Amino acid sequence: MTERSLRLILGDQLSLGISSLVDADVAADVVLMAEVMQEATYVRHHRKKIAFLFSAMRHFAAELGGAGLKVDYVAIDHPDNAGSLRAELVRAVHRHRPARLVVTEAGEHRLARDMAQWRAACGVPVEIREDTRFFCSHAIFDQWAKGRRQLRLEHFYRAQRVATGLLMTADGRPAGGRWNYDSENRRGLGRDVAVPPPFLVEPDALTHAVIALVDRRFPDHFGDLLPFGLAVTRMQAEAAFAHFRRVALPCFGDYQDAMKQDEPVLFHSLIAPYLNCGLLDPRAVCLMVEADYRAGRVPINAAEGFIRQILGWREFVRGVYWLHMPRYGERNHLDAYAPLPQFYWTGDTPMNCLKQCIVQTRRHAYAHHIQRLMVTGNFALLCGVAPREINEWYLIVYADAYDWVVSPNVLGMAVFADGGLFASKPYAAGGKYIKRMSDYCRHCQFDVDSTVGEDACPFNYLYWHFLMRNRDRLAGNARLKLIYSALDRFGPDRREAIRGQSERFLNSLN
Repeated sequence: MTERSLRLILGDQLSLGISSLVDADVAADVVLMAEVMQEATYVRHHRKKIAFLFSAMRHFAAELGGAGLKVDYVAIDHPDNAGSLRAELVRAVHRHRPARLVVTEAGEHRLARDMAQWRAACGVPVEIREDTRFFCSHAIFDQWAKGRRQLRLEHFYRAQRVATGLLMTADGRPAGGRWNYDSENRRGLGRDVAVPPPFLVEPDALTHAVIALVDRRFPDHFGDLLPFGLAVTRMQAEAAFAHFRRVALPCFGDYQDAMKQDEPVLFHSLIAPYLNCGLLDPRAVCLMVEADYRAGRVPINAAEGFIRQILGWREFVRGVYWLHMPRYGERNHLDAYAPLPQFYWTGDTPMNCLKQCIVQTRRHAYAHHIQRLMVTGNFALLCGVAPREINEWYLIVYADAYDWVVSPNVLGMAVFADGGLFASKPYAAGGKYIKRMSDYCRHCQFDVDSTVGEDACPFNYLYWHFLMRNRDRLAGNARLKLIYSALDRFGPDRREAIRGQSERFLNSLN
């Protein structure tokens, strides 16, 4: 008689090829899926994210059932729901009496720690398998990072290109003659550029039921539930990606970093939630974009810019996360301890760029990478917001947010809390960067061309104030040498005006 395995599928493991299912015995095994309050509330996730994942989980359970697998699905409103994954596993072991538990490794460190306790709690062997959905295994990343004092994306990314052959020529050279077209991803969006419509899915009856459930159970969580247009099945996610390739990818390379008033999507794919929960496969999407380039349907700066985000950046931040956790989450190189401004939850601020990005985030659980890095992240950096607070905010507000994604992006890039482990300098900037990459400043009450004075853009004086108060930590950075030379040419009256206006502004935030 075949021994029964209980196979747990987590909410970010909605992939038919997940390692925990590859050898599942249709006749004997049971797949456990559970919506639990602990996972929905360890931070107060955006309501749209909870609805997205619960609906996607329920649709995936139906897909597995259609493939002949026996699925034990525990909904969050089941009267016997125990509230945590560990407790649900214990209950499931009692129901099904399996010989072992099989699970794919957790994507987040907090859950990996809990997994280490599951054998003792459940009383059966627990087999934890590697997550093979990534290009780069933990072992390969650790070997690449070994002996390096600093980790740099560009070096890792080139190694990944060579290893996979993506966007490479037959003689081992990068397609187009260059490894990186980042300098061609920064065009401002002119008024005559037509923005394509986003891909939206009409919710089915199951999704409507989940939306109603989330509205009842999580009324005080951040974010709007409606409108809801996210894909919640594999076919819908694939259709969303096909739409992006057809209408947006050809211009994605040019306008990757652009921002526009009341336009949350522009030429972006919005597939990060689908990649991060498993509805889309990163290899498949990269191969399709490469094929579009080779067929002449998209330019090299679009294909390379897209593939760099997935093959390069996504894999890189995962590697950094697992290499340096759990201590990575405690880093605070700049000794930043200010509280997160209250308007990060409401969008109630006269600074239009921040209002645009925060209101958009509240409504859609989405903002693209420049909005995150150079608006909300940059402002938190300039204000000295405590890394733990801003990191938790990012983890709460986005549908694609998981700790392995968020912590390196926020602590390493946005607020430089790791002291330059993989960023060569802080991504600090004044208002002129936002003016160059968006039309936000045209709709703002502040003057982006003024550094001090009643109408001056706060980003401008906060930028110089940030450099002044962190001089002991940053003046030795070679990439900031010219900036500090410029600061040194300011007269004492100008420096004092910047300091005074910045301190008054910061004191007014909370």
